[in-house]
Amino acid sequence: MPYLSIKTNQPLPVEARASLLARASLSIAEHLGKSEQYVMIAVEDAAPLLFGGNDQPAAYLELKSIGLPEGQTPALSHALCELLEAEIGVPRDRIYVEFADASRSMWGWNGTTF
Repeated sequence: MPYLSIKTNQPLPVEARASLLARASLSIAEHLGKSEQYVMIAVEDAAPLLFGGNDQPAAYLELKSIGLPEGQTPALSHALCELLEAEIGVPRDRIYVEFADASRSMWGWNGTTF
């Protein structure tokens, strides 16, 4: 159920993209206590993205999940910013993270909803 979308203005080599996808998937599963089997990660690199009036390295992340605990968002923000800084060199002060808690009836999978 967790879905993480990562959009960055940084061009990523195939190996860097694969590493970011794998580490982000594992991190989300661990932080949310969900099976990685249900975690989906998307990365869009080299996106036209301006932050603070300049095109220095930046990223925008969206994390949606059923039952996303509001109390965990500070730790998730820290972990995700740390991950992007380590994996692709985007400074944490140039990353926005949007969190969304989805209701079960508004999340479809396998021809039905949760």
